[in-house]
Amino acid sequence: MFSLKNVLYFQAGLGVLANMFLLCFYIYIILGHRPKPTDLTSCQLTFVHIMMLLTGGDILLTDLLASLNTENDFKCKATFYINRMMRGLSISATCLLSVFQAVTISPNTSLLANFKQKVKKYMISALFCIWFFNFSVSTDIIFYVGGFTNVSENKQIMVTKSCSLLPLNYIIRGLILTMTILRDVFLVGVMLTTSVYMVIFLFRHQRQCKHLHSISHLRASPEKRATQTIVLLVVFFVVMYWVDFIISSTSVLLWMYDPVLLTAQKFVVNAYPTITPLVQISSDNRIINRLKNLQSQ
Repeated sequence: MFSLKNVLYFQAGLGVLANMFLLCFYIYIILGHRPKPTDLTSCQLTFVHIMMLLTGGDILLTDLLASLNTENDFKCKATFYINRMMRGLSISATCLLSVFQAVTISPNTSLLANFKQKVKKYMISALFCIWFFNFSVSTDIIFYVGGFTNVSENKQIMVTKSCSLLPLNYIIRGLILTMTILRDVFLVGVMLTTSVYMVIFLFRHQRQCKHLHSISHLRASPEKRATQTIVLLVVFFVVMYWVDFIISSTSVLLWMYDPVLLTAQKFVVNAYPTITPLVQISSDNRIINRLKNLQSQ
């Protein structure tokens, strides 16, 4: 278990460093270097992932909060609430990026073309909406997370060394799980639908370019690189999300958490916010060109 925790620390540390680098880059771009329409959403996503990694279980921020002179119950509720809200923001922002990219690459003859200007105009409003939505729907965790009291008759589930899930009525537990499933299934469904649309569009576009003998132009297309990156992130997110969902749902319904299973779940949860910035950094020519310029100086 000691080695597993070291792996979690390494994973979280790598993810935080990569996301902080990417966050600084996006801030630098947004503050006056002609940002892309998706840069603001990507900037938010990197911030969300930093907070997810810092509040994930017994890692980093949770250990720091343990040194504060406040009630353990408050620290557990605050940490888990922030983490829950950030995970909701992560799926929402990823979905927003997927929708925006699908609309952006759509041909002028398609129905989505009517929304090209609207999505750019209302991008900031959409970001405010997903923040408010996730701020509201995450409040349920306050009622069933608390400090671990080491009293077995309370039927608590210890999920960190100092925090636990408190017993809930089966009906309330089922309602919370149902609402979470409906929200996430809808967002994941939208992401998968837009991803399939983008893959089909790229496939058709590539066939047309081959027919016109201009495949080299397609390979150099920034839109294609951005689309491929977002599709890759969506697919990876969906896989990691459902693995996490199966583990957590089974544990909550059975009211039983195995320490090894819990550690594996934390690794799965942290995989997406750790891998995402590495994929974005390696696929963004603006970052690559600036790093090459720094090396040549």
